[in-house]
Amino acid sequence: MNTESNRIEYKSELTEKFEREVVAFLNYRAGGIIYIGVNNNGEAVGLADADSVQLKIIDRIKNNILPNALGLFDVVLEHRGENNVIKVIISSGVEKPYYIKQQGMSPSGCFLRVGNSAQPMTTTMIDEMYAKRTKKLLLSNIPSPRKDLTFEQLKIYYQEKGLTLNDNFAKNLELLTKDGQYNYVAYLLSDNNSVSIKVAKYSGTDKVDLIENGEYGFCSIIKATKSVLDKFAIENKTFTKITSTKRQEKQMVNSLALKEAVINAVVHNDYIREVPPVFEIFSDRITVTSYGGLVEGYSKEDLLSYLSMPRNRELMRVFKDLDLVEQLGSGMERIFKVYDESIFKFTPNFMIVTFPFENKFISPLGEINGEINFKLILFELEKNPKSKLPELANATSLSERTITRELKKLKDSGKIRRVGSNKTGYWEIVENEG
Repeated sequence: MNTESNRIEYKSELTEKFEREVVAFLNYRAGGIIYIGVNNNGEAVGLADADSVQLKIIDRIKNNILPNALGLFDVVLEHRGENNVIKVIISSGVEKPYYIKQQGMSPSGCFLRVGNSAQPMTTTMIDEMYAKRTKKLLLSNIPSPRKDLTFEQLKIYYQEKGLTLNDNFAKNLELLTKDGQYNYVAYLLSDNNSVSIKVAKYSGTDKVDLIENGEYGFCSIIKATKSVLDKFAIENKTFTKITSTKRQEKQMVNSLALKEAVINAVVHNDYIREVPPVFEIFSDRITVTSYGGLVEGYSKEDLLSYLSMPRNRELMRVFKDLDLVEQLGSGMERIFKVYDESIFKFTPNFMIVTFPFENKFISPLGEINGEINFKLILFELEKNPKSKLPELANATSLSERTITRELKKLKDSGKIRRVGSNKTGYWEIVENEG
């Protein structure tokens, strides 16, 4: 392991100062990670009862820190050789200053990460942070435009994960304003709302010719997100490239990276001005656009470093409950394993992620630039000249009718010839004779 730093803290065991470290990272612009069961030298010493410690950590963060930090932390069990270690991932929060509940919003309750330690904040720092917080509009504080909300869809998604939403779910998931009314987060998660999430498809590389405009909104944002992901699963076709020695297959866009971008756009979108994320499919790319730009205090460098600062932590919490989001910050890491930072574009109000299509691969139908390509069939015949129609269809993803038509074209053009009878013979590939 690395040594302690401005973003890493080691604890051999869970101590009384744990909340102090959590608060310091919540108030720090980059968040941080606390390892429990690791000594100051970065050596794993393990925990005797890691499961119990995990539960204590969750309970202490939930009950001993204000404002509410749910959705801003992950507690993960890791194995270091024979030792069990707990990794607590903490995002920077947008409701700073965070403080220890028992100590209040004071220098004895507010801490900030400075170097490799948690330092008490001054009264001036606390006042400045609080002033910025009170100016921010948060979804949790905005009343729902409608009062008659239902949540049957949300309850079903929780049930699918073996979780039950009881009568207090609105309070537990922070779907209420301070005066007990449904807030805007509740509105987004409800069965019916006016939030329209669209997937537009164009025939070319610009927006001149719109050929499809799918509507996936007006329902729980969880259902809308899943519908968008299902749509992309259909549109993100597998392309095939044939060489003289092998057949390669790739999707137009890396599916895992695309999924992460879609979910990030939904979770981090600024819904206050009622501008939803937009998804567009062009002939050469897919774009994912979210409104709001980067969160205040969160930079492009932070994003490229996989640091997390959820704009809508209540949404983040629900998405994590439903396994749509894994560890905080892991989504960006998955994207950057496949693509570089050039796919991101930032403006004051928008963040646009552009996924270019693989340009050296042809479609499963063998069409490229409008012409039929025979390489798929020739490749399979070269491997097995006695291939029958069902075998060719299975190997190439073409229909038997298409295979029959293409075999005739190949034969008529002199590229292949039949040796022996249709039942017992085989196809021979004719070499070019100049």
